[in-house]
Amino acid sequence: MVDQSAVLAHLGATTGGTIHHNLTEATLYQEAVQRGEGEVSIGGPLVVKTGLHTGRSAKDKFTVRDEMTEDTVWWDNNASMTPAHFDALWEDFQTHLANRELFVQDLFGGADRAHRLSVRVVNELAWHNLFIRHLLRRPTADELQDFDPQFTIINLPSFRADPARHGTRGETVIGVNFAKKLILIGGTSYAGETKKSVFTLLNYLLPEKKIMPMHCSVNVGDAGDAAVFFGLSGTGKTTLSADPNRSLVGDDEHGWSDDGLFNFEGGCYAKMIRLSAEAEPEIYATTKRWGTVLENVVMDPDTRELDLDDATLAENSRGAYPLDAIPNIVPSGQCGTPRTIIMLTCDAFGVMPPIAKLSTSQAMYHFLSGYTAKVAGTEKGVTEPTATFSTCFGAPFMPRHPSVYGELLRDRIEAAGATCWLVNTGWTGGPHGAGHRMPIGATRQLLNAALDGSLNDATFREDKNFGFLVPTDAVGVDKAMLDPRGTWSDPDAYDAQAATLARMFVENFGPFEPYVADDVKAARPQIG
Repeated sequence: MVDQSAVLAHLGATTGGTIHHNLTEATLYQEAVQRGEGEVSIGGPLVVKTGLHTGRSAKDKFTVRDEMTEDTVWWDNNASMTPAHFDALWEDFQTHLANRELFVQDLFGGADRAHRLSVRVVNELAWHNLFIRHLLRRPTADELQDFDPQFTIINLPSFRADPARHGTRGETVIGVNFAKKLILIGGTSYAGETKKSVFTLLNYLLPEKKIMPMHCSVNVGDAGDAAVFFGLSGTGKTTLSADPNRSLVGDDEHGWSDDGLFNFEGGCYAKMIRLSAEAEPEIYATTKRWGTVLENVVMDPDTRELDLDDATLAENSRGAYPLDAIPNIVPSGQCGTPRTIIMLTCDAFGVMPPIAKLSTSQAMYHFLSGYTAKVAGTEKGVTEPTATFSTCFGAPFMPRHPSVYGELLRDRIEAAGATCWLVNTGWTGGPHGAGHRMPIGATRQLLNAALDGSLNDATFREDKNFGFLVPTDAVGVDKAMLDPRGTWSDPDAYDAQAATLARMFVENFGPFEPYVADDVKAARPQIG
């Protein structure tokens, strides 16, 4: 522990409380248990509950609108906050900090030393501090000696925002001020807000350096053949990138520079609900490991056994653990230029094929679309499959206009000569409720063929609705599965559903058409 002046002086903030600076995992673990913030389950994971907020509060995130951001932030997607409201928020945060015990970590966002961001994270919860120590890159002892934070994130779940005074919707707030290099988080105990705040910063800053920030996982084969996996939550991004035959660079957030790919993080943040020891052995093993932080996972209070199938606390139960908890990782968090780009979708309508080859124009179209689908039961009020479009596969974290990221990706793909694939991990044989989930074994078989290049030699047909190329056969995969129309008992019903989904794509893409080239517009689905 250190004097507060050494930690908060750069902000002009003061507190009479104890500050714990750069505590190790073991010490933070002990603090969290002693303070009653969590409990220990069999094998050693720390089990915590986040209360009301079990996921991100996207509508409570605000970016300060000032001279710096007026013409650089995509305001159609990012809620604004006035400088005056932020100043009032910061003033009240400082009052709330007074005499409060705090946990502080100095960390990096980004494995590439040339492009990483130094971040100081201030927490009132010890387990939040342990979480972010897992999730970001930890400096060496020498680097900590002269650590200079470029941005500071202060997360106080006990703080309550005042809509009248702070310009918020309610008591929850994530306030981002690029000019002051400060992010203030209050009114939520969901730890992912801190991690995603760092991603937001890098998404804003890196494009100025012509570096492509990506919401994706990355792995690499023995031959150095790197692959990028784009995908929204629930599409299998973390699961499919954790491949025992390939080394994991990272599971969620990366940059693509002239030198190759680099992970933003030092850990993983995986969904735990209904996790399978057979299908996801590497991730499952972390639920039996000391140090893992399990959010909203149900635990028997007597036996301390976990029930990963129980969604009583949250459908979005999560596990946070350092990268070295996975056996086959790339410790440096860096690798070369990708040879393969995978775009994952969980199509609950049962229309998309299990895999399709994309041209660069089609890849940009699907990247800007960011399609997946929700199924009944995943959210309150969702009673049938619902299309979800999140541009760039991460709209809530994209401060700039999607066309900025789309053009960066296109340039990178063309320069690398990367092959692009769309992979459906959703339904086949009909929509959710009639068909069945795509077998993960078949998905892995097709992915392996795409990654080793053998699928490029297959015979392809052009999909009449979406225009992409679909293999007509693949080793080890039931040929019938490659033609989704043929898996439906009623082909006419498939045609109607495919036409409906195509119209959804076209309607969603309308706002992007003024910003893209003609070849990308031509990549839209065909509708009658």
